[in-house]
Amino acid sequence: MWESETESVRGREFGNGFFSSTKHGFNTDGFQLKGQSWYVATDIPSDLLIQVGDINFHLHKYPLLSRSGKMNRLIYDSKNPDLKRIVFEDLPGGSEAFELAAKFCYGLLVDLTAGNISGLRCAAEYLEMTEDLEEGNLVFKTEAFLSYVVLSSWRDSIVVLKSCEKLSPWAENLQIARRCSESIAWKACANPKGIKWAYTGKPSNVSSPKWNDLKDSSPSRNQHVPPDWWFEDVSILRIDHFVRVITTIKVKGMRFEWIGAAIMHYAAKWLPCLIQDGELQADDMSISSHSNSWKGGFHMIIPGTKDDNLSIQVKDQRTIVESLISIVPPQKDSVSCSFLLRLLRAANMLKVAPALVTELEKRVGMQLEQATLADLLIPNYNKSETSYDVDLVQRLLEHFLVQEQMDSSSPSRRSFSDKQMYEGTQRGNNPNPKSRVARLVDSYLTEVSRDRNLLMTKFQVLAEALPESARTCDDGLYRAIDSYLKAHPTLSEHERKRLCRVMDCQKLSVDACMHAAQNERLPLRVVVQVLFSEQVKISNTLANAITLKDPAETRYQPLITNRKTLLEGTPQSFQEGWVTAKKDINTLKFELDGVKSKHVELQKEMENLQRQFEKMSKPKPTSAWSSGWKKLGKLTKMTTVENHDIGPQISTTVEHVRKPPRRWRNSIS
Repeated sequence: MWESETESVRGREFGNGFFSSTKHGFNTDGFQLKGQSWYVATDIPSDLLIQVGDINFHLHKYPLLSRSGKMNRLIYDSKNPDLKRIVFEDLPGGSEAFELAAKFCYGLLVDLTAGNISGLRCAAEYLEMTEDLEEGNLVFKTEAFLSYVVLSSWRDSIVVLKSCEKLSPWAENLQIARRCSESIAWKACANPKGIKWAYTGKPSNVSSPKWNDLKDSSPSRNQHVPPDWWFEDVSILRIDHFVRVITTIKVKGMRFEWIGAAIMHYAAKWLPCLIQDGELQADDMSISSHSNSWKGGFHMIIPGTKDDNLSIQVKDQRTIVESLISIVPPQKDSVSCSFLLRLLRAANMLKVAPALVTELEKRVGMQLEQATLADLLIPNYNKSETSYDVDLVQRLLEHFLVQEQMDSSSPSRRSFSDKQMYEGTQRGNNPNPKSRVARLVDSYLTEVSRDRNLLMTKFQVLAEALPESARTCDDGLYRAIDSYLKAHPTLSEHERKRLCRVMDCQKLSVDACMHAAQNERLPLRVVVQVLFSEQVKISNTLANAITLKDPAETRYQPLITNRKTLLEGTPQSFQEGWVTAKKDINTLKFELDGVKSKHVELQKEMENLQRQFEKMSKPKPTSAWSSGWKKLGKLTKMTTVENHDIGPQISTTVEHVRKPPRRWRNSIS
């Protein structure tokens, strides 16, 4: 007997699920099952055998002809008037649905339930049991039960939609799946405070939910209804029906956070390995199994086997992953980044369509700062030399940088980010997304650097992908470089120098500088740069300390009394590091002094060679004229000196002896 729910008031008006034909052609007590055959309990012998699958029905022609248009055509339109056997190979609902239809034709009471209504409705349509033959025929009865009982009930709509999985394409053509999906979507969007019907709620320890035992999760016992009350019930649906329900829920306007949570819940049930921590199995012939997974779900299967059953399940899983990617809400925080990365891992493993994989990579790039190192360690399923897919992480990082550039260029988003940055500095929150991604990339580089097949160019490109402003400290990058140098000892000096260029020595901490100063794998030039940058930091720190002091104190107090005071104010770890650095500097100075002394010796040898060359050259001959001119030149120099001394005296005598000026005579003429 059909037990209607509390919200199904119309079910009682329908007669509690029992109905029969208004005409009774035979007086019978019912049907009897003997082995694989059904017989009518009547004195009249049967004249028609109908085979549905492996089940035989020994029936009579008249009750079937009066209510089935298909039986009329098969019997009367056939050339054999004595037709006694009919085979239905494609009857929807199978032998169970035909049994109920045959009982209806004989006028027996038929018990309609949410489990058999969809199959019976499709069988009635297949047998053409319409109103043209009799009022209140099976099509009318089943359609009325669907409209007035099933669609008004949450639980019945779920059960009917689940039963439609075996009735394609009849359930689609009769709009049964569409109407049930809309009914489920409407009820899922209802206010939880107004829910009066029963629901499954949180998943139990049993393998599958029991629809007849729901008293513990009934709202009458538990008044508080959580917003995710509908997740478990909807997650038992097949992927195409689930996509239809979620799409309808989107149209109804539900919040994207709950839609994303429902998608993750569905993936947890049907793809259990997708949300489980740890590495996926990489054997080609292995199938991962979990004791806590639901029986109806698919297990995560690694492609590459030749078994037909495995290939079919791989296709089913590929369909699930592709469908989930297509219905994920476009909002940034609708699902977690960890879920997206695990979905991306499954997509690469199952060879999902490239367009969907690219779209999923863009979604991951939108919220890459939320990822963890374990999520980024995606194996390389393309049979490449490297163990992890480094190219995939490079693409994710590019999508992240593009999204950050778009966010910074947008005025509204830029103002919001500025406000968020101000609040973060005031409250001391986590660093900005670029800094978090930089730390994530440094950790990823440290992990993948142990792979000896990783090319240095890929390592360098991934390390230099982020701008310099993203890293406030290069300790993580130094750790990755040191790990790569340790795993690749055959690198040349030039390659090691080129690899170390991605690191800024001025951004290293004290501990990193101490380690770098003693690191034999680093080039000598990098060690010198590290020591020099550390010395500059110390000088700047001391200068800032002097500036911050009171001017009156600095005027009358010496900056540093002696070396002992300086050592007492310095930490012991830094003193040890500075002693080591000072030894290295002294060694370099000693080598430089040796080079200078060699240079001085070379200069002296060069001068000796020049002197010997001048001695070996012949002297030029001198003539009498040239010697005479030299003597004359000396004589003129002596006379000029004497003239300078006697000059004033001669000038005075000349003035006394000089005659007076001549007077001109004025002529009369």
